[in-house]
Amino acid sequence: MLKQTEGSRAVAETVAYCRPEVIAAYPISPQTHIVEELSRLVKAGVLKPCEYVNVESEFAAMSMCIGASATGARAYTATASQGLLYMVEALYNASGLGLPIVMTVANRAIGAPINIWNDHSDSMSQRDSGWIQLYARDNQEAADLHPQAFRLAEELSLPVMVCMDGFVLTHAWERIEVPEQTQVDAFLPAYEPRQVLDPADPVSIGAMVGPEAFTEVRYLAHAKQMQALEAIPRVAGEFRDVFGRSSGGLVHPYACEDAETIVVALGSVFGTVCDVVDEMRERGVRIGALAITSFRPFPLGAVRTALRKARQVVVLERALAVGIGGIVSSNVRTALSGIQLDGHTVVAGLGGRPITKESLHRLFDDAIAGELGQLTFLDLNTEVVERELARMARTRRSGPSAENILRDVGSNR
Repeated sequence: MLKQTEGSRAVAETVAYCRPEVIAAYPISPQTHIVEELSRLVKAGVLKPCEYVNVESEFAAMSMCIGASATGARAYTATASQGLLYMVEALYNASGLGLPIVMTVANRAIGAPINIWNDHSDSMSQRDSGWIQLYARDNQEAADLHPQAFRLAEELSLPVMVCMDGFVLTHAWERIEVPEQTQVDAFLPAYEPRQVLDPADPVSIGAMVGPEAFTEVRYLAHAKQMQALEAIPRVAGEFRDVFGRSSGGLVHPYACEDAETIVVALGSVFGTVCDVVDEMRERGVRIGALAITSFRPFPLGAVRTALRKARQVVVLERALAVGIGGIVSSNVRTALSGIQLDGHTVVAGLGGRPITKESLHRLFDDAIAGELGQLTFLDLNTEVVERELARMARTRRSGPSAENILRDVGSNR
């Protein structure tokens, strides 16, 4: 049903149509509207049978999902930022146990300093935790990825996180095709767990594993991620057949056929990138864009195919690997091993800083002119950074850097 609604509510309604049997909820901005709406649906009897559990922390939320999934229930939760970090120990347990939990991550920056706005530093920090990671380009895809996430999780016995940009998507109102219950039922079969805790047939899970078997157990997690590379596009194709629209998959190329320069991005910024690509195409510039939907598993083959004819690649990063620079770009470089082309890492939009069309035009023009370095920080105010570095060099009592920079930025306005 096509309706004007908030991204969070569209996700919540779609999750409800997936018939989760246990929802563990702990609120943290900007994911709160998702679990609030699910709470309302459970209370109203729209979603049943479902046990909605208000837990005392994000760690408890994931622990609750682990227990529920281990007993054979379809389990769901949502989180963001520091909340995701708080459940890290349990994240690794969920994937290590092969439990098909689905979680929405409303992407938000990690502190300190405290920041509630959007970037990808939270989910990127968990890229090696064994979870499948799918990134939504818009709210339609954010909703559509959830039935696919449950399908993938339950087929592969792997947990899946659906990443949608906090506030930019979660709190945005737009026209969204929210699926019907009959469509979701036709696409997502009833949950048949592979492992169930049964008092009549007791087993141990999460047992101690020593050096003689640990490598093999960990390799199984990698092997299932490789299986996901085949399952993700297949499930996306089946979704298209049932729902009549394309969402999900591994990658989404845009105007890449003859592009000499291709911009790689994840999440909602891809729409702005495509707008700039269209405007530059009108000037005769051969530029294209590539959205990566599946960051874990990383689709090396699909990325290589999409980029192999380009002369240069610009990777737009929404997170920073301190001390090296890019996260996504290191994966892209692996995909392009042996192919000679110029590669550029651009860190942009940290802590919710707007990535404007004007800035992207300048950035892409610099890349085409050969004036872009290997690592660039988009719209970085170098003056205030240099001032703080000088202050720190002058005295040991230079004060808290974040607060100093905030004052300096304010004094420049």
